[in-house]
Amino acid sequence: MTGFSAEWLDLREPVDLAARNDQVEHTFFSALPQTGPVRILDLASGAGSTVAALSHKLNRNQTWLLTDNDHKLLDVANSRFGSFQGLQVQSEILDLSREMKTLSFDSFDAITTSAFLDLVTEEFLANLVEQVVASQKPFLASLSYDGRAICAPADPLDDTVRQAMNMHQQTDKGFGAALGPRAWSVAASLFRLAGYDVMTGASDWTPTADSQPFLKLLLEGWGQAASEVGVNAAELDRWRSRRLSEISDQSLSVCVGHQDLVALPR
Repeated sequence: MTGFSAEWLDLREPVDLAARNDQVEHTFFSALPQTGPVRILDLASGAGSTVAALSHKLNRNQTWLLTDNDHKLLDVANSRFGSFQGLQVQSEILDLSREMKTLSFDSFDAITTSAFLDLVTEEFLANLVEQVVASQKPFLASLSYDGRAICAPADPLDDTVRQAMNMHQQTDKGFGAALGPRAWSVAASLFRLAGYDVMTGASDWTPTADSQPFLKLLLEGWGQAASEVGVNAAELDRWRSRRLSEISDQSLSVCVGHQDLVALPR
């Protein structure tokens, strides 16, 4: 379901952690039970980035159920958090595209996910919202890509690459035609229509210039996506060569737009 390599997830986690919106997370935490242990269901967990981001901010005993269909990434997550006092991590191999209904959301205090909503279809998202609202639990969705990608110094091909990447984001990621950059706003609208209160806030990636391995994989991914949707190969090679040179001499800065969303029952 995630379709991401452990190497990429490992490289992006520090960038994710720095990007998360503190105000959105504070609002989410305020909706959790304030005493006693907390039980959280995390969807599309990968190697456990949501646990890494939130668990140390919860000053109480907590149990997480991580769900993904990649058992290797779940094994990484289980090994990462096995020795943390007061933190119990369980995992379940699950294909959310077909088996989400098997999860009992009302057995948990909250539902979370990270870097996931932009991979799913509007139909799946509507079903997810329906299931969350039926449980009357808080929901936190972090790091949904919103269509913004800015490089400095600028290049004439930048906007072409960005538009191509956004088109590629809307191809099938395992659920059908993905919402891509629209996902966070569609989710906000669906939750509001269902009677939930919603707060969103930017959680942009702003990697430092010395994050060379991350930036190289990021730009390689952009170039591959642009190639697959038909951007001129010669122009793309020139753009890629320039960007890789700028990464090597640490002169490239990048900002990638993301949004965090918290939805709470009234």
